[in-house]
Amino acid sequence: RYEPTWGSLDARPLPAWFDEAKFGVFIHWGVFSVPSFGSEWFWWYWQKEKREPYVKFMEANYPPGFSYEDFGPLFTAEFFDPNQWADILKASGAKYVVLTSKHHEGFTLWGSKYSWNWNAVDVGPKRDLVAELAASVRNRTDLHFGLYHSLFEWFNPLFLEDATNVFKTRKFPISKSLPELYEIVTKYQPEIIWSDGNGNAPDTYWNSTGFLAWLYNDSPVRDTVVTNDRWGVGSICIHGGFYTCSDRYNPGHLLPHKWENCMTIDRRSWGYRRDAQLGDYLTIEDLVKQLVETVSCGGNLLMNVGPTHDGRIAVIFEERLRQMGAWLQVSGEAIYGTKPWRAQNDSVTPEVWYTFSPKEGTVNAVFLNWPVSGILELGEPQAKLGETQVKLAGYKELLKWVALGEKGLIIALPQLTPKQLPCQWGWTLQLTAIK
Repeated sequence: RYEPTWGSLDARPLPAWFDEAKFGVFIHWGVFSVPSFGSEWFWWYWQKEKREPYVKFMEANYPPGFSYEDFGPLFTAEFFDPNQWADILKASGAKYVVLTSKHHEGFTLWGSKYSWNWNAVDVGPKRDLVAELAASVRNRTDLHFGLYHSLFEWFNPLFLEDATNVFKTRKFPISKSLPELYEIVTKYQPEIIWSDGNGNAPDTYWNSTGFLAWLYNDSPVRDTVVTNDRWGVGSICIHGGFYTCSDRYNPGHLLPHKWENCMTIDRRSWGYRRDAQLGDYLTIEDLVKQLVETVSCGGNLLMNVGPTHDGRIAVIFEERLRQMGAWLQVSGEAIYGTKPWRAQNDSVTPEVWYTFSPKEGTVNAVFLNWPVSGILELGEPQAKLGETQVKLAGYKELLKWVALGEKGLIIALPQLTPKQLPCQWGWTLQLTAIK
C-alpha cells in the first residue's frame, strides 16, 4: 500500500498503457467558451486584471452590470453530440482524451453536489457533459478517458478567505476541491487525473498526498490511473506520475522521467476564441513535428482543442485531428509503443528524429523534409551489409542504401509523384539490423 508521502507515492510505477499511448487530445470547455474572446482566463483578465481589450469587449457587447455568472445560462451546448466527438477523437489516432471537468472558474461540467447552481446540470445545458462524453468514448473507441480538474477557483469566497489566512485555514479544499475529486473518480472512473491550478498553495493545504494515496490504494481506478505533477506549489516537475513541467513543454532532449507536452492547436489560447485568425492555428506540419520531437525524447503529446459554447468542435480543429489520424495511419508504428533510441535526432541531417520499436527491433527515422535530390543522408545509424534493410512506411519495395564508413548511411528515396507519396507531411524510414 502507498503511504500519503511523496517518497511512497513517487515510487509507484506508471501504468504501462500511458507510455505506450504517446498521443492524447485535451479539451478545454466551460463557461469561458461563451464570451470565447481572448482566452479561457477571460473572467480573471476582465474582472481582476481589468485588461483593456476585455473591459472594452464587455462594454461594447453586454449591458452594464452584466456579470461573469450571467454567461452561465448562455453555455447551452445545443449542438453537443458526444458520439460525434468520440468519432472525431477516434479518427485523430489519439489513445486518450482529457476533458476539463472544472477550470479555474469553478463551473463543473457534471452535476456536482459541491458546486450548487454553478454546474452544467443546474445551469446552461442542463446535461451531465462529463457522463455523456465518457459513455460515448467508452462505447465507440478504445481511448482512455481522463479528466482535468482545477484545484483552486479564482473567485471562490472560501478559497479567498483561506488565501488571506496564508492557507493556515483549509475551508476550501475540505468543503469543495477534495470532495469534487473523490466525486469524479468514484462516478466516472477516469484513467487520468490531470490536476492544475495550485493557487500558490502548498500540497499540504490541498492534502494532495492523502488524495493520491486513496487514488492508488482504494479507488476504482487504482491499477490503471495515471496522474500528473500539479499538486501544489513545488510539486511540478518533481512529484506525481508523469511530469508536465510547464505548458507547451518540449525540451528537445531525452528526460529521465516520463513527461508530457501539453500544447494547443490555437497557439494563443486553450479555450475557443472567436477572434482567432488563421495564422494563430498550428499547421499539420507543425503538429507532426511536435509529435515526433516529443515522442523521440520520451514524452507524450497532449494536443488541445477548444469547443464552442454550443458544443461544436470547430472544423479547423476537426481537420487538424483528422489529418493527424491520417498521418498516424501511415507512420503510427514509429510512434505507438516505441521507446527512445540511443540518438534522438540526426547528427548530419536536421529535422530527422528517431524512435525504437522494441517488438520488431526496428529503428524508425522520421524525416520532416523530403530532400530535393531524392537522397537522404543519415549520420547516426550503423548499418551492416547484407543484413540491414531500409523501408519507407506506406511504400512496398525496399530502398537502396550505401554505408558511410563506421557510422551513417545514404539512402535513395523512391521517385514518387506527390499523389504517390504515402503521406504529405513527415515520412518514416524503418531500419532493421541497425546498431
